[in-house]
Amino acid sequence: MIFFCAMGMITTQNILAQGSKTVTGTVTDSGGMPLPGVTVKEKGTNNGVATDFDGNFSIDVASNNSVLEFSYVGMTTTEQVVGTQNSLTITMESDEQSLDEVVLIGYGSQERKAVSTAVTKVETEDFNQGVVSSAVELIQGKVAGLQITRAGGNNPNGGTAIQLRGVTSITGSTSPLIVIDGIPGGNLDLLQQNDIESFDVLKDGAAAAIYGTRGTNGVILITTKKGKKGVSTFNYSTFVSRDYVNSKPDFLSADQFREAIADGIIGANNDLGASTDIFDELINKSNLTQYHNFVASGGGETGNYRASLYYKDSQGIALENGREEFGVRASFNQTGFDDKLTFSSSAAVNINDANLLGGGQFGIVTDWNPTAPIYAPFNTSEEGVLFNQGRYGFYQPENGYNPFSEYANRFNQRKQLTFSGDVKVGYEIFPGLIASVFGSYQRNSWDDRFYRSTQDYQQYNTGSPYFGTGYAYKGSHLDFTQTVEPTITFSKDIGENSFELLGGYSYQYSTTENYSMDNSGFTTDGFEDWNFGAGNAITDTDLPRPNLSSFKEDNTLIAYFTRLSYNYKDRYFLQASVRHEGSSRFGANNKWASFPAISGAWLISDEDFVQDATWLNNLKLRAGYGITGNQGIPNYQSIVTLGTGGKYPVFLDGADGATYYQTYGPVKNPNPDLKWETKKEFNIGLDFGILYNKLSGSIDYYTRRTEDLLLSYDVPQPPFVQGSIYTNVGNITNNGVEVALNYRVIDDGDFKWSVDLVGSYQQNELTTLSNQIFSVSELYGGNIGNPGNLGNAIRNTEGGPIGNFYGKRFAGFTVDGQWLFHKADGSIGRGSDMTEEDKAIIGNGLPKYYASLTNTFRYKNFDLTVLLRGKFKYDILNTVDLFYGNPSLLPGNVLTSALGQYSMISEAPQYSDYYLESGDFVKLDNLTLGYNFNLSEASPFTALRIFGSARNLATFTGYTGRDPEVQDTGLYPGIDDRNFYPRTVTVTAGVNVNF
Repeated sequence: MIFFCAMGMITTQNILAQGSKTVTGTVTDSGGMPLPGVTVKEKGTNNGVATDFDGNFSIDVASNNSVLEFSYVGMTTTEQVVGTQNSLTITMESDEQSLDEVVLIGYGSQERKAVSTAVTKVETEDFNQGVVSSAVELIQGKVAGLQITRAGGNNPNGGTAIQLRGVTSITGSTSPLIVIDGIPGGNLDLLQQNDIESFDVLKDGAAAAIYGTRGTNGVILITTKKGKKGVSTFNYSTFVSRDYVNSKPDFLSADQFREAIADGIIGANNDLGASTDIFDELINKSNLTQYHNFVASGGGETGNYRASLYYKDSQGIALENGREEFGVRASFNQTGFDDKLTFSSSAAVNINDANLLGGGQFGIVTDWNPTAPIYAPFNTSEEGVLFNQGRYGFYQPENGYNPFSEYANRFNQRKQLTFSGDVKVGYEIFPGLIASVFGSYQRNSWDDRFYRSTQDYQQYNTGSPYFGTGYAYKGSHLDFTQTVEPTITFSKDIGENSFELLGGYSYQYSTTENYSMDNSGFTTDGFEDWNFGAGNAITDTDLPRPNLSSFKEDNTLIAYFTRLSYNYKDRYFLQASVRHEGSSRFGANNKWASFPAISGAWLISDEDFVQDATWLNNLKLRAGYGITGNQGIPNYQSIVTLGTGGKYPVFLDGADGATYYQTYGPVKNPNPDLKWETKKEFNIGLDFGILYNKLSGSIDYYTRRTEDLLLSYDVPQPPFVQGSIYTNVGNITNNGVEVALNYRVIDDGDFKWSVDLVGSYQQNELTTLSNQIFSVSELYGGNIGNPGNLGNAIRNTEGGPIGNFYGKRFAGFTVDGQWLFHKADGSIGRGSDMTEEDKAIIGNGLPKYYASLTNTFRYKNFDLTVLLRGKFKYDILNTVDLFYGNPSLLPGNVLTSALGQYSMISEAPQYSDYYLESGDFVKLDNLTLGYNFNLSEASPFTALRIFGSARNLATFTGYTGRDPEVQDTGLYPGIDDRNFYPRTVTVTAGVNVNF
């Protein structure tokens, strides 16, 4: 009987396990509040429902063995086996992962919730996709207050300007300090995008003060990827990309030029018989950039390793403009003595070969007659056929500039090797006390080669000092930096109090060596630059004199630093630090200075009085004050240095003639009081997360004042030996607001959508430039150039904002097309009537607002990222229109607008607000679509991803020039230079595979 009863029970349970059933229930948060909109899904199926307004649900499942998965934005996903229950009560917990995130703070790290300063972290999954010329472009548009600009477009040999929270110096460094895996002053050339784990940007003075004299412009801490415990893995990543010109100046075509000739606007003798779009000819239409990266990594219980080998061949949109590079990065980490001893080491090498010949020739578009040929037979007869001074197959216009002749008869090459190595050893003396020593060595060297052949027009043209011989130049550069930093860290928990004390010493020595030589008089091109002794200029005084140059400089930086971090109840946080630092760059009376900082934070959301506000998941108030310095100036500015002067004769006994001795004299006035530029910064911020962190972000307000600005001032002679002295006088004031928001719009099921917004506002003032001893009323810059010698476009004055355009105010044209301008007395005058007093502030080239918006969509295995980026409230001086929209430049090539919109102008170009335009823009800056394949267990691969990306895809702006993203860092922003490198759309396709 018992047997049959037992069998009956088993049979009943099996039937329930195999048949469908209905499960109902309620989902609440940890406070007992119902959660509407929770996704309730039978795991492994597409069967799912959502909770109603009261958090209730009802779902039919396959059996008692079914597993229900509960997911909701901002909450930790929860799973529950159905079993024999018909009704469930589910409690979901807030996802506090973001508060547990580890953030680097310089010489250490903290959990996000304990950070009391302004620090932004960007990790791999949030990097910009596609090809980048500099590693920092991976976070362009990702960090509020950080401006990353490539005014030179996508030139593979061009530079990237980086500026954080505005201008802080006049003559000192304005770029943030780069720290790579603990190495201060790390070289960005050593970073490949696939090797970077994260960026931590220390934005305010309290965060950066631990780096003292190098922290004024902020600090960017870059962490590279390391090996992980587990099975050895391999990764191969590759992409190819192509650049396409997205805009070009609208200059006259050959047909339009001939129409102007037919209309009598241009003389008939200017038709040279050909049809040449010189801009189009200068484009490398087959440009292709390829990248390959192979990684081996792994680790065991006590150690890990990672080695990365890469190759990259970047071809620019310009001819003869490229960079080929390859390198290795390897890291090794090991622990011993029961994990008390830690050892880590890494090394990186980059070897690159850059072709520097092309890329700077696009200014020729403004001078090239579109009816001129590129190639033409030599002919100097004025009768019947094209007059051409070029002897070797290239047409040479009157200005003697044919870029294709240069490409054929010159080379300009740089071969560079960069190395970085570091090692760190740490030992836990007893629990909580860790002593460590970090050392690094960085070395950067390059060799330059330049040659102009005997067939180069500059060598043989009428009047050339080279008389048809070749010219060669060689130069070499070496710099290295040695760093040693021992530190000791002690941490201790006492009840609800936590302490961490850091103490350290830093020694850094840097040196630079340069050497160069040139010679001419080479009668054959057979040796090129490999036989300098064959150049006749060594003995032939009719040729330009050969040159030899060598140079060496060095500097030493020493510091002692300490930092105390205090935590009470994981709710109240306090941090204080001081760095006492000395630099050989400063005067004998000011070698040392101290840089203190203090900051605090209050995690309000953990207080009892807000526990009932279940919609509030994180609310932290931060405030900090810090003092930093700037030692980014040339060496030896405080002491007397000697330079060569004339030669004087000495008549030695028994000599037939005089022996000439080189004279030397001081080239600068010494200044034993020379000291750091000092920045004092206050920052207050609020971090928040609401609706279960569905909406999270931060808001920061900062005000900063840079004192003792370094600048050269005029001084009387005597008592001074030279007419100027480099000294500390002025002040700059900056303040601004930064906002960073993340909104997880949809985070349930197969479709996810998140939005990230970062924005900033900044204003600045050049507060003072003078004192009772040294006086300068303004700083001029941004030279516009010729024709017309139009002078400087920007004037920075005491008490005014940085980047003011200063010039004439346009008042119209006379009936015959001559310029009219407003005068200071209210009258209107011609250009010849204007005086310096009539000029005024006419605009400003520094954007007031920056913003970027990133939309990330994921559907099953697909992901799509759309980045929009913009700058607002600033002016651009359109120098292309200023010069080449003017009919007076004819018969030189001009914009089509010179015969249309600007055809009424009859005078030479004049600089005024007539050519200032609003630069506001929004760019579709990055569009990336990716797919992650589902791989079977039998697949040799563990992960496979393909992606396509487009950068600089579209620009929405009212600016009529090529591109509104012009240089916006430094003292002289907002000038659209006519000597441009083309802006491009970059299209990339890539594959990433793990195995």
